[in-house]
Amino acid sequence: MLASGTSRRTTARNLFRTLTLASVAALGVTALAGLASAESMDDLIAGAKKEGALSIIAVPHDWCGYATVIDKFKAKYPFLQLNELNPDAGSGDEIEAIKANKGNTGPQAPDVIDVGLSFGPSAKAEGLLQPYKVSTWASIPDHQKDPEGYWYGDYYGVLAFEVNTDIVKKVPADWADLLLPEYKNQVALSGDPRTSNESIQSIFAAGLARSGGKVDAAASEGLKFFAELYKNGNFVPVGGGAASIAQGTTPIVIRWDYLSLTDNDTLKGNPQIATVVPKTGVVAGVYVQAISAYAPHPNAAKLWMEHLYSDESQIDWLKAYCHPIRFQDLVDSKKVPADVLAKLPPAENYEKALFPTLEQQGAAKEVITKQWDSVVGANVQ
Repeated sequence: MLASGTSRRTTARNLFRTLTLASVAALGVTALAGLASAESMDDLIAGAKKEGALSIIAVPHDWCGYATVIDKFKAKYPFLQLNELNPDAGSGDEIEAIKANKGNTGPQAPDVIDVGLSFGPSAKAEGLLQPYKVSTWASIPDHQKDPEGYWYGDYYGVLAFEVNTDIVKKVPADWADLLLPEYKNQVALSGDPRTSNESIQSIFAAGLARSGGKVDAAASEGLKFFAELYKNGNFVPVGGGAASIAQGTTPIVIRWDYLSLTDNDTLKGNPQIATVVPKTGVVAGVYVQAISAYAPHPNAAKLWMEHLYSDESQIDWLKAYCHPIRFQDLVDSKKVPADVLAKLPPAENYEKALFPTLEQQGAAKEVITKQWDSVVGANVQ
């Protein structure tokens, strides 16, 4: 997920040094001096020139178009040495890197992090972040940012139907369609809903549609939906992915839209793939961006944030199918190129996306993981 989970990158090696008390004190002052409001670019650039470097972590070049985003940052600020730490790190590794490098002013100390939703509030609570509101702050939806600027959403995906249209001639448009007899033995989740976050969120989304948008009822209604789907013979209890879709074993798989869109590019029309954002029950998973409270290069970190939340970088993420957090603002202001929009499901499908809170996600997970066997009874393998 692009979900709120943490597993898009593999576990990292510990690359980091021990701290020194003297530098902890010095950096503590720096952190406290962090300003929440956007600062002038001239001041940030002047400060960054003195710092001379920026350390980012868990930013793989093949993820969300980051290769382009990084190259453009380097071109803008050639005076900064960009240290790319452990591109395959997970969110938990990033948090540990901040903790392990309190007071370390070397390149191993991350200045900024890119983590799953749940890690933003928890890192703030532990005092590991410093606030900063980018100049485009007002265009970030309120429900996707910390009001004090300690963390804010960067990009997201929504759950969609990935459909092999060489096999499925009538493409389903909404969750209820999946119950139709014509989809017998065709519908799969991406994994085991007792352990897979993506599948748990899929069931939640189906239930959100079935309940008419009632979040509190979504988990139980989603289980009922899949029980019916299984009873009808439409649900295939196999974890689906690009291979099973292409082979026709699971011609319809419920998964994150950006994975489906990427599969379409990878498969190059063999077979033809459709990515359908359902009409109802649209659920999003989001990642968040933040600056370390102990960032050795706070001005460079703020320049990085200004770069990420610029129109240009937001659209570069979108070109790689990760919906930027300012997506609706960019669409409304007609800043997204037509050829980029043409490769995506209709923009209006994303307007109604629900971004579940951590509490809502936790409550749904509790119901779905514990009741899947008794309500649905399908052993997904």
